[in-house]
Amino acid sequence: MPRGHAHSAVDEDHVVHAHGEHAGHSTAMFRNRFWLALVLAVPVVVFSPMVGHLLGYHVPAFPGSSWIPPVLGTVIFLWGGAPFLRGGLTELRSRQPGMMLLIAMAITVAFAASWVTTLGIGGFDLDFWWELALLVVIMLLGHWTEMRALGAASSALDALAALLPDEAEKVTGDEVRTVPVAELAVGDVVLVRSGARVPADGTIVDGAAAFDESMITGESRTVGRRAGDTVVAGTVATDSAVRVRIGAVGEDTTLAGIQRMVAEAQESSSRAQALADRAAALLFWFALGAGVLTAAAWTLLGSPGDAVVRTVTVLVIACPHALGLAIPLVIAISTERAARSGVLIKNRMALERMRTVDVVLFDKTGTLTEGAHAVTGAVPAAGVSAAELLGLAAAAESDSEHPVARAIVTAAAQHPERDRPARRATQFRSATGRGVRAAVDGAEIAVGGPNMLRELGAPVPAEVAGPAEEWARRGAGVLHVLRDGRVIGAVALEDRIRPESRAAVAALQARGVKVAMITGDARQVAEAVGAELGIDEVFAEVLPQDKDTKVVELQSRGLAVAMVGDGVNDAPALARAEVGIAIGAGTDVAMESAGVVLAGNDPRSVLTMIDLSRASYTKMVQNLVWATGYNVIAVPLAAGVLAPVGIVLSPAVGAVLMSVSTIVVALNAQLLRRLALDPARLAATGTEEGRPVERTATAPSS
Repeated sequence: MPRGHAHSAVDEDHVVHAHGEHAGHSTAMFRNRFWLALVLAVPVVVFSPMVGHLLGYHVPAFPGSSWIPPVLGTVIFLWGGAPFLRGGLTELRSRQPGMMLLIAMAITVAFAASWVTTLGIGGFDLDFWWELALLVVIMLLGHWTEMRALGAASSALDALAALLPDEAEKVTGDEVRTVPVAELAVGDVVLVRSGARVPADGTIVDGAAAFDESMITGESRTVGRRAGDTVVAGTVATDSAVRVRIGAVGEDTTLAGIQRMVAEAQESSSRAQALADRAAALLFWFALGAGVLTAAAWTLLGSPGDAVVRTVTVLVIACPHALGLAIPLVIAISTERAARSGVLIKNRMALERMRTVDVVLFDKTGTLTEGAHAVTGAVPAAGVSAAELLGLAAAAESDSEHPVARAIVTAAAQHPERDRPARRATQFRSATGRGVRAAVDGAEIAVGGPNMLRELGAPVPAEVAGPAEEWARRGAGVLHVLRDGRVIGAVALEDRIRPESRAAVAALQARGVKVAMITGDARQVAEAVGAELGIDEVFAEVLPQDKDTKVVELQSRGLAVAMVGDGVNDAPALARAEVGIAIGAGTDVAMESAGVVLAGNDPRSVLTMIDLSRASYTKMVQNLVWATGYNVIAVPLAAGVLAPVGIVLSPAVGAVLMSVSTIVVALNAQLLRRLALDPARLAATGTEEGRPVERTATAPSS
C-alpha cells in the first residue's frame, strides 16, 4: 500500500444505494429493525388466538393479555414496516409498482383488518396480527440479506486516490522540504526517491530511473525514464532518485481521468432491476385486480360480509413470504458458496449476468501471466555451462534491487546444477538503461542489453545469437552476459504464463464462451501468449484509456463481456463490462471497481462464477415460479371462486400455506450447497447439452 493513505473499504452498515427500492436505506437499518421486530413478534404469535387454535394450545390469559398482539403488532407495523410503507409510497408516486408496494399493501390491509377485529367493528373475524408480525419480520430478513449480498463499488474512487502519497518532497533552490500533495502547483519541482511514488504528473528535469508503470499502463517491464520524459502520478521510481517538474495536478492528472471513467462506467451499469421486482410488479396488479373483482362479485351476490373477508384475505396472502425470500436466499447462499471457493461476489447483478456472458476478456499482465519477470531461457557460449552462466550473472546482479536482477538471482538459485556456495561479487556498479558490472572470481562480469553490447563493441557468438534473436522476435527481454568483454551467453526474461491459464481458457471454450486477451504489451509479446494459450482474440498495445473502449467494441458486436483484470488501468473496463472480475492480488482500485473479486490468482476461478451463476439462476426461477404459482392458485381460492362447490380458503389456512411456501423456497435454495465449485475440477469439465462432460485441456504448442 502507498504510504500516507489508509484505504478504508465502505462499511456495509453505511452503504447507501442511489437507485431502486433500497434508495436511502442502509444494511444496518434493515438488520436492526429485523432483530427488534423478531423479538416483538414472538409474543404476538404466542398470544394469537388463531395460532393457538391451529397448534392446539390454550393462549395464556391474564388481565390485558388480549392487547399484547394489537399493541406490539402496531409497533411492528409502524416501525418495522416503515421502510416498506415509504418504499411503497415512492413506487406509487412514480407509478412503478414493485415489491415495496406489494408488501406495503399487504401489511396495511392486515393492520387495518386486525384493528377492526380487535375493536369489534362489524363483527368480522380478521385477526391477522400474527401474520402481520411474521410478514414484516421475514421481509426485513429478506431485504437485509439482499442488501448484504449487493455489496458496493463506490469505494473504487477512494482506492484510486490512495495510489498517491499524502506528501511530496518539494525542491526550492537547494532546500528540500516535505509538503502536502494538495499544496503542489504546476511548475513546482519535486524529488522522487528510489522506491517512492510520483505525486503528480510531470516531466523529469534531473536524473534517470527505471519506473514501474504497471499500475497505469499494464506493462510488465519497468520503463527507463530520463530528463525530458514525462512520468505519471502513482508510478514508482524503482532504482534511482529523480527530480520532476509538475505539469498537472488535481482533476487534470491521468489518475483523475481514470477516476472519471470509473464513475461513468459504474453509473452506466447500475440501472438493472432485480428479477423479483419484475415479478412483484406483475403480482401487484394481479392481486389488486383479484381484490376488486372479489369485492364486486360478493357484493353483487348480496353478501357484503363475505366481500370484506374475502377481499382482505386476498390482499394479505397476495404478498407471500416466499417471494420476498426467493431471490435474497439464493443470492446469500450463492455468495457464501462462492466465498468458500475463493470468489467474492460484491454485486448481485454480476452473479445474474455471468450466465449470459459470451466472451471473457482477460488482462494479460498479472492475470493470465504472473506479472513478474522470470528467466525463461539461458543459452551459454562454447565452453560455458548454463549453471555457470546463470551463477556469474546472478553474482553480478546480487547487489541490485531491480526486478530483472531478482529474477536472475532466483533462476540461478533454482538451477539443479547451481554453484554451492554462491559466487560473490565486488566493485558493483550500475548504468541506467545499459546494465550492471561487477568483479566476480577475478574477472569483470557485465550483464546488459543491446546498449551495453554496442557500448563495448562485443561480437555475439553464433550459438548465442540464434536463440537470442528468436527470443526477441517473440517479445522476450534479452540480456547478454560478458566476461572480460567477451560474450559468454544470454538469458531470456519474460512474464511467465500461469500454469492454470491454459486449463482456464480450454474449459471456457468448452463451455461455449469465447476468450479474448487485452494488454499494453508489444504485439509480438501478446501474440506469443495468445498462441500459447489458444486465445480467440488478442488486443495488443492498448493504451490505458482504450481498454474501456475495447470492452465497448466487443459489446457493440452484441457480445456480453466479462472483464478480468488486476491493474488501475483495468478499472474503467471492469466497471463497464457486464461483469467485472478482479484478481485478488491486484490493486484496490481493480477490486473495488469489479462486481466480483477472485481471492487468489487462479484464472480458473472464473469457471466457478459461470457454473454458480447458471445454477443460482435456475434456483431463482424455480423459487419465483413456486412463489408466484402459489398465488395464482391461492388468490382465486381465497376469493371464493370454488365456494359454490364448498371449497373455501379461510384466512387461517391461507396463512399456513404462505408459511409452507416459504419453507419450500428455503429448502430449494439450500440445494445450491451441493454444487461442486472446485476450480481444478471445473477446469476438467465442459458442458454438453447442459450436462457436465469430462474434457482434456490441451494447449496449442507455441
